[in-house]
Amino acid sequence: MIEYLIDGPLWYFSLAVFSVGVLWQLARILFSASKTDLSVARGSASSGALRNVFSRFIPHHEIAPRIRVQVIAGYMFHLGLFALLFFAAPHVLFLEQNLLGFGWTPMPHWAFIVASQFAFFGLLILWLRRMLNSVSRLISTLDDHVAAILTFVVMLTGCLALLKGFTELRLLHRFTVELLLIYFPFSCLMHTFTFIPSRAFTGAWFGRRGIDA
Repeated sequence: MIEYLIDGPLWYFSLAVFSVGVLWQLARILFSASKTDLSVARGSASSGALRNVFSRFIPHHEIAPRIRVQVIAGYMFHLGLFALLFFAAPHVLFLEQNLLGFGWTPMPHWAFIVASQFAFFGLLILWLRRMLNSVSRLISTLDDHVAAILTFVVMLTGCLALLKGFTELRLLHRFTVELLLIYFPFSCLMHTFTFIPSRAFTGAWFGRRGIDA
């Protein structure tokens, strides 16, 4: 009964909540009312947007030494998680059989080990800094901690699910993924889809005013 619920109705429900929630959030941002900019253009908004999207991947040299730890840890976590999500063999097989209808060559086992270590250590470093740094701790919300803990649990159960023959571990991983999908659209995890539009909007605003920022 539990296996049927997790593999069936709960999976489709969580996927529907995720899809509708993400589309609703993006539409709300896209069609939100904004004031008409009546100022005289002093530069190109489009070039400012494009420049800001890519330049923000590297911190400004003035502040780089102060945030070196979180930048390195951030890249470790996000790149490691991306590799696990789209190139781990079980995920490639799942996407091919359940969502896309086609697959690609998964990464070898050694690459999976490296990617998982990067993701785990990156996330732990980011969360520990959030807890130990006085400023980060002050501005952090419950959502920040829930998102970090839930993501960690999903990755941990995913690694445990690789133990062949333990159906319970696979179901546990599937269940935590479904919880994450339901939580995702209403949390800070939405930055996965909004960080590029946000950068582009800010860059366009500065670019139109001729500000090189």
